[in-house]
Amino acid sequence: MMRIAAHFVMIAVVASLPLVGGVRAADDPRELKWADLMPPIEPQPKKPKTFFSGATPMGDNAAAGPPPPLKEGAWMSQKRYQPGQNLPPRIVTALNGQRVKIGGYIVPLDFESTTVKEFLLVPFVGACIHVPPPPANQIVYVKSKDGFEIQDTFEPVTVVGTMKTETAFTGIADAGYSIDAERVEHHAE
Repeated sequence: MMRIAAHFVMIAVVASLPLVGGVRAADDPRELKWADLMPPIEPQPKKPKTFFSGATPMGDNAAAGPPPPLKEGAWMSQKRYQPGQNLPPRIVTALNGQRVKIGGYIVPLDFESTTVKEFLLVPFVGACIHVPPPPANQIVYVKSKDGFEIQDTFEPVTVVGTMKTETAFTGIADAGYSIDAERVEHHAE
């Protein structure tokens, strides 16, 4: 009886490992796509709209008027608009603690010359720099203990490491996920 129970435990352990080339491997990271970082959207009940619904075209802040002008050079410390910034980020908590592999583009945060130690990983070139940041669940804050050399900030990279589902607040954007990177790989598109 003990031998049969041990056999079923072994089958359960092997069955829980990810498939890699038809063979299951315990140490391979889970490959993520950016869509995997977004939880499913829960359907919201629709409210009937009427022509005279009482909504103001300018939103709730229309009466407040335009914001006051910023002092010269103060725009860098101003928090930039991020979709859904008034709500907690919608993240996939099941990813917490998982060893993952995800590709994207870097927005350097902590660097010395061409060595980057901390950066934001984003799904498309120019996110957070030339356009408003994507939602927090589409930004990953990455720490690389030893850093890595970059040739071009527009070059795609792949990050392998342990995912955490904790919000990271940076001066550029809020990230819904963090990764302690084991390695950062450059690759051509």
